[in-house]
Amino acid sequence: MNKTTAIAMSAVIAAALGAGYWLGNQGAFGPGGAPTAPVASRAPAKKEPKLLFYRNPMGLPDTSPVPKKDEMGMDYIPVYEGDEDGSPHAAKQVRISPEKIQKLGVRTEAASLRDLARSIRVVGRVEADERLTYTVAPKFEGWIEKLHVNTTGQTVGKGQPLLEVYSPELVSAQKEYAIAQQGQRDLKNASSEAQAGMKQLAESSLTRLKNWDISDEQILALSKSGDSKRTLTYRSPANGIVMEKKAVQGMRFMPGDVLYQIADLSSVWIIADVFEQDLALVKPGQNARIKVNAYPGREFSAKVVYVYPTLNAQTRTVPVRLELANPGGLLKPAMYADVELAATSRGKVLTVPASAVLHGGSRQTVLVELAEGRFEPREVKLGVQGNDYVEVLEGVGEGEKVVVTANFLIDSESNLKAAFSSMGSSQTKPAATPATAHEGH
Repeated sequence: MNKTTAIAMSAVIAAALGAGYWLGNQGAFGPGGAPTAPVASRAPAKKEPKLLFYRNPMGLPDTSPVPKKDEMGMDYIPVYEGDEDGSPHAAKQVRISPEKIQKLGVRTEAASLRDLARSIRVVGRVEADERLTYTVAPKFEGWIEKLHVNTTGQTVGKGQPLLEVYSPELVSAQKEYAIAQQGQRDLKNASSEAQAGMKQLAESSLTRLKNWDISDEQILALSKSGDSKRTLTYRSPANGIVMEKKAVQGMRFMPGDVLYQIADLSSVWIIADVFEQDLALVKPGQNARIKVNAYPGREFSAKVVYVYPTLNAQTRTVPVRLELANPGGLLKPAMYADVELAATSRGKVLTVPASAVLHGGSRQTVLVELAEGRFEPREVKLGVQGNDYVEVLEGVGEGEKVVVTANFLIDSESNLKAAFSSMGSSQTKPAATPATAHEGH
């Protein structure tokens, strides 16, 4: 290389270096020579949020520090620091993606005013109507000569012969009455005093027979024939069923001994045991529906006629008497019955579906939908419980939407977030002290 060529190359290199220096200064200084900020400082990189943990996609109390899948193959959901919106109630709120809402089957319903219908379901038992129960108990001493009705459960009609009895007192009373009757006929032409005395004797004998429950037919036959009978026929006082039979042929009975108990089952009672907390909803005249296991699919209509004034201390129930007709005698005493009482309405009240309420011991909560995918558990005070809805006294306003399905999953997720939030705050505060001390140094 000659000297002229070397000088030319040196000049080109020097020109290139000068041009680079000039262009560099043009990028570093703005108009007027003022220095400009670097490109990196004008558009700083966005800081990635801190990953806290991965939580179970179904809201179960299970977390993982690393990605994983649950038993159903669903990916655990990452939870980042600063997820909350900073509101005072944010710690209690939970957010769920639309995909998860659809997968869980979350459904909401607005709290609304409605006429809260409620039915009280209790167990009752069929009993004979006490007003239609009769007892056959002679008022004199005697012996049973013959039984016409000799089995328990036998159906009898009013006036049907039950038994024939012999009593020396009864025979004497019949003879006395027959003699008095004959004396009245013989003293037709006697003095008025004699006729009055014989009439009084006949009336006293007749009263004695009636007091012993001798039927008018038998008294009439005695007065016509004038012959006393050795035995007397006892007849049924009413139509019904023989509920109890203590009479045995040939036995001796004393005054007041119960020989038969007969019940008319054309109308029966149902004694239902109503729990103490439901007693205020039961009133006389209230209608009820009755079902018995013996006749599936069949309903009987009854009416409340009396609420007993006593409480069973062991079961905390009050007996309630219902009355209903019993055509054909289908309902038998001692049968169990399912009783459904229609409680009286108190007008329109604010209600939510019963499935929306989460019972947690001493308190009840519902999940209120604040926005799409955002829910908040809220404690409520409940009133009367209906069939499908429950009255809300405090905690929810009319029109607010509450979760009625999958609410327990959302509630468990809310509890998890609150727990981890408190854990995170308790762990952050101690960690800040060393960092501050380090910065001081």
